[in-house]
Amino acid sequence: QRRLVESGGGMVQAGGSLRLSCAAPGTILSTFWGLDMAWYRQAPGKDRELVARIDSDRNTNYVDSVKGRFTISKDNNKRAVNLQMNSLKPEDTAVYYCRSDYRGQTVWGQGTQVTVQS
Repeated sequence: QRRLVESGGGMVQAGGSLRLSCAAPGTILSTFWGLDMAWYRQAPGKDRELVARIDSDRNTNYVDSVKGRFTISKDNNKRAVNLQMNSLKPEDTAVYYCRSDYRGQTVWGQGTQVTVQS
C-alpha cells in the first residue's frame, strides 16, 4: 500500500509564500512516473476542492482561484510532488491534502494545515 507524507504547511502573512511537499516513500521510479498527483484543500465548513493536478505526462491544471500564484511540480528523484504557493491570501487557509492515482488506486495523505493571516 502506497503512502503519502506531506510537509511544509504553516502560518504565513498575506502576500507570503509556502512550499508544500508530498513524498511517496518506497515507490519505485517507474511507478512514480505513472502517478497522477494532485493537491486538494478543505477549509472549515466547506467541501474538499481540487487545487492543482499534474499527470504522468506532466500536464497541469489549476483551480481558477490559484492560477498564476501556485505551481505544481513533480520531482522524480525525490519521489515527491511539490506545490509552490505565492501571493497567499487569507482565503487560501485550509488543510491541504495530497492525492495519488495509479491504475485505479487512490491514496490520500494525512493533510497539512496552511493558515494565511491578514
